Amino acid sequence: MRAASTEARERLKAAMLRLAAGERAALEDIYRATSAKLFGICYRILGDEKEAEDALQDVYLTLWRRANRFDPARASPISWLATFARNRAIDRLRSGKARRSAVPESEAAPIADASPLAEAMLIDAEREARIHGCLDTLDETPRDAIRTAFFEGRTYAELAENMGVPLGTMKSWIRRGLAKLKACMEAGE
Repeated sequence: MRAASTEARERLKAAMLRLAAGERAALEDIYRATSAKLFGICYRILGDEKEAEDALQDVYLTLWRRANRFDPARASPISWLATFARNRAIDRLRSGKARRSAVPESEAAPIADASPLAEAMLIDAEREARIHGCLDTLDETPRDAIRTAFFEGRTYAELAENMGVPLGTMKSWIRRGLAKLKACMEAGE
């Protein structure tokens, strides 16, 4: 089982690198390998199938434009893509209310553009890189538990059961891991 997941991760990593090199067919391979998981992340956050589909489309458009920014040394492909999915879903959640209560185009014209400024986007990218760097400093067990909880929305109980440890142990691992993560993030600011 472990070898199969390692092989799938390597195939996905290779497809990401091919896409970064400009190979269009690689996007289809990435989509096949990740769309169900990424849709699940979007759906879990948004709670609406249509909104989740739209967010997922945004994820792959962003990937198409930013594939060259993927660094396999800093993050696994699925973690990187899951971050995109989570961010797009949260962005849609924040602005999704406008879609449900849309106003006529003539009334919408004077509304200011709510897109983040380039400086804010740069700060977010730096923060994201710092988070991944700080995560990499953690021991494997708390790092994996924190990533699974964050990217897959797992509870302490689910994580403890999957790893075959007592619930209190899992809570301690995550609490200590988050404390170290916080210290690392604060040291970088």
